[in-house]
Amino acid sequence: MEQETQLISLAMKEKEIEEIVGSHSLQIVKYLEGKQDISEFKIAEDLKIEIHAIRNLLYNLHGNNLVTYIRKKDRIKGWYISYWTLNLTRFKEMLPLVRKTNLEQIRKRLLNEEKNQFYLCKNMCSRMNFESAMDLNFKCHECGELMNFQDNTRTIEFLNNKISELETQIA
Repeated sequence: MEQETQLISLAMKEKEIEEIVGSHSLQIVKYLEGKQDISEFKIAEDLKIEIHAIRNLLYNLHGNNLVTYIRKKDRIKGWYISYWTLNLTRFKEMLPLVRKTNLEQIRKRLLNEEKNQFYLCKNMCSRMNFESAMDLNFKCHECGELMNFQDNTRTIEFLNNKISELETQIA
């Protein structure tokens, strides 16, 4: 088990782990690394996070099979307590899947950016395509200011670069 724990530290950088679990769960993953069967109450106490929030994050991780748990009944109080362990092999499987999903989403966004003209409120309240802006007479629905045409060539450039970067990482 210790060798497997080292694999997650050596093979995956913190940024890659965050790509998989998100910024909210990263703290829990780092806490559980190298530990086995840790009580959810202990996790909450050590990380100074409410037990309900910890359970929610742990169940989300469990939904992706990134953690496993066993439940035991507390003999004194009669409550069930879950003891959590990282599923290290799943992290290595998840990274390419997450990146492919991100790549698909960015490609969809790029297509939307290329197909549409966008209008932006000068207060940055909202950004909308031509049809939506026209329906509102080119006035922001939040502050009432006039919407201005936004040149989205830099956005398209950024998305193309992000696509290239993700394709390289996936390959």
